[in-house]
Amino acid sequence: MPHPYPVRDIARQAGVSEATVDRVLHNRPGVRAGTILQVQQAVADLDRQQTQLRLSGRTFMIDVVMDTPNRFSHLVRQSLEAELPGLRPAAIRARFHLRESWPEQDLIDTMNKVGRKGSHGMVLKAPDTPAVAAAIDRLSDSGVPVLTLVTDIPSSARLAYVGMDNRAAGASAAYLVRNWLRRSDAAVLVMTSRNFFRGEEEREMGFRSSMRAHDIDRRIVEISNTDGLDDTSRELVTEELARSGDIRAVYSIGGGNSGIVDAFAAAGRECEVFIGHDLARSNRNLLQTGHLDAVIHHDLREDMRHAARSIMTFHGALPGSVRSRASKIEIVTPQNMPS
Repeated sequence: MPHPYPVRDIARQAGVSEATVDRVLHNRPGVRAGTILQVQQAVADLDRQQTQLRLSGRTFMIDVVMDTPNRFSHLVRQSLEAELPGLRPAAIRARFHLRESWPEQDLIDTMNKVGRKGSHGMVLKAPDTPAVAAAIDRLSDSGVPVLTLVTDIPSSARLAYVGMDNRAAGASAAYLVRNWLRRSDAAVLVMTSRNFFRGEEEREMGFRSSMRAHDIDRRIVEISNTDGLDDTSRELVTEELARSGDIRAVYSIGGGNSGIVDAFAAAGRECEVFIGHDLARSNRNLLQTGHLDAVIHHDLREDMRHAARSIMTFHGALPGSVRSRASKIEIVTPQNMPS
């Protein structure tokens, strides 16, 4: 049993003699199975308590930098703040840098400023561009670990990716559309907010791949660069509906869903199937009113817990190593919407 503790401490924790502990640690015979379990449990208890001692009184500053609509940044902020009490005895403080539409150089300037000021770690949602990847590399070189959230930048030195498997999410949306869309000649509108978000690109790839495999004749119409905003989405969908009379379903990857609903209503067109992402307040309302049929959802609180613990692990406050981990994908309908 590898351990960093003196035999005396293990014996005191287990309530047995030091000689007994020595026999257990060196796999010598003559010790009852129950006593062996006591010693093993004592080592596990000391591990846990040592972690608590390392965390006690420590403060970690985390910077959350997001290029995303306000509705989603609000969800992330809410999720992180809800998780902070459960991370005690460590104290986590968060600084939020949030913009709905962020010019690349302004975003990079903010990342550089965080590096100069100092931070224990950054949670980042940003486009996958060479300049952003280079900014992540500079932060990593300066000792600031970066975790990408929801959309990855794998060519960078980011510490890990936190979020769902986006290809699987897109394939799940395709499954729902195929099974719910009644007319075989109806087209599907796929909406993305920005071409440089890898997560959105992977969702679209998963969707198209699944449709090619199972519904190859279905026409797919793409609208991109909406920034996930209602006004932009309303305008672009209105123009597309005027051109395309066969669109009867929507897979909204990047948001702007209220604007999409408005465009269909103004055109007097029915949207038979509407699939979206995230459980922001606006999407909850659209689910309740029947405008959205389903939302592809993952637990942001779990994501933020994993991000915070990964940063603490990086700094040696928690044991183990940091790994990327895919969040569980959930399909939320009006009948199973979580509180």
